[in-house]
Amino acid sequence: MAAEWGAVTRALLENSRAGNGERALAQGMCEACVTGLEVDGAAVSIMTRTAARETLFATDATAMLLEELQFTLNEGVCMQAAEAGFPVLVPDLRETAATARWPAFAAAVAERASIGALFALPLQWGVVNLGVLDLYRQSPGALPTAQWRDVQIAVDTAAAMMLALHTDPDGLGDDAPRSVSEPDLAPVGRAEVHQATGMVLAQMGITAQDALARMRAHAFANGRLLTDVADDIVRRWLWFSPDGEPRTRLDSPDQGSVER
Repeated sequence: MAAEWGAVTRALLENSRAGNGERALAQGMCEACVTGLEVDGAAVSIMTRTAARETLFATDATAMLLEELQFTLNEGVCMQAAEAGFPVLVPDLRETAATARWPAFAAAVAERASIGALFALPLQWGVVNLGVLDLYRQSPGALPTAQWRDVQIAVDTAAAMMLALHTDPDGLGDDAPRSVSEPDLAPVGRAEVHQATGMVLAQMGITAQDALARMRAHAFANGRLLTDVADDIVRRWLWFSPDGEPRTRLDSPDQGSVER
């Protein structure tokens, strides 16, 4: 599988070994995109359960300006990608049909920056939206097919890494998943998590990697650590029905749902 990774995914995985934390991850992602894709700049913003958002890293002043304009006007490719949960691609900003969705943003970009194309990809894991990767290029044009496939894999990989940072007390360790495309990358090295992963696997009839992802998403959505969620599963306070819905006992410490 590693042989199929593109330049962005390979650079992201390599950079992830150099440091922990959301900002280091965002910086590695953005720099990998600028180096490996036909784009001129990149930025990563994280989203919260409220309307608030924070730019973790931008490669240059133009990328930061695009983030600030979208935050100020509450519209643009990043905002739509975060809300819809799928990529928003505008290969030519001169096409009024493409920018009619964000008239104020499009006008502000035309006035203040020389931008030909914009691409926004959500950092999405299941139904959990962690943030958005924004890319821009000065000249119009879509990304080549191979580069588009590469950045999609890289975004999925970054989402898994970011989710690990939110749900592991020690952050992204050496044994944390580094690619959603590599099934033999082991879950975090804690006995409870291994045991809980096996239990969720049996409950839902899915792979171990998908079971771990389901646990991470539940932890993130409820503001908890992965180890705490795993402990609830092992104690049978929390389980997942075959349709993926979490169920908890009424006396469970997890207040995210109640048994029905």
